[in-house]
Amino acid sequence: MMKNKLTSLLLAGSALLTASPLNAADTPDNLLAIPGKILYQNELSGEVAAPLRVSKGKWEAVEGVLRGSEVTADDHAAVLKLAAPFKDAVFEYEVRFVGEGKATSLSINDSKDHVCRVSLSPTSVTVQKDDHDHEGPDVAEVFHRLKADLKPGEWHKVRLEMVGNEMLGRCDDIVGFGSHELIGTTKASFGFTVSGESVEFRNLRVYEAKPNPEWESLKKKLVRKSERGS
Repeated sequence: MMKNKLTSLLLAGSALLTASPLNAADTPDNLLAIPGKILYQNELSGEVAAPLRVSKGKWEAVEGVLRGSEVTADDHAAVLKLAAPFKDAVFEYEVRFVGEGKATSLSINDSKDHVCRVSLSPTSVTVQKDDHDHEGPDVAEVFHRLKADLKPGEWHKVRLEMVGNEMLGRCDDIVGFGSHELIGTTKASFGFTVSGESVEFRNLRVYEAKPNPEWESLKKKLVRKSERGS
């Protein structure tokens, strides 16, 4: 675990706020994980219904997709959650910014607090372990914060892969990853967050995850490409 964590930190240092280390021509579909059987799927084309639950904000069906908007009175980002235990998983969905949408994330939680997330803004993609206690000694740990150009009105594919203590987040072909023991715990829920007005979602899929036997060699390629700045 320490070696993996160190590798991710070295890569983060060179890739922080830089261009993606890969381009579309050489990015395999499966990196850290290989999807297994499907655990949950939702086209997100209608109004919110169980097992999804609105925690904060406004969530509505708009022209066949789900739109999330922050509500000022909440003093909190809009949140849509689904409670279900899982450990290793692959999440896939599509997202686009509309209007004054500022940021969105796929947040992973255990029974106590936040575990990790992939966060998007119009100009960045962030992959991080979250602060799990808010009082110390635990703190958030950003594995990668990468430059992006996510223009309003354009759909983007997001994927989060989780296997053991490792996570990998991807938006289109922007890729970041890291390792921490908290990521390997049993999770209790996942959810979308939205800051601003608004962000739209469609085509959510959640799969069981199997380790990709090619991951270690793929990870080395990611590091080398990041070091070259390509």
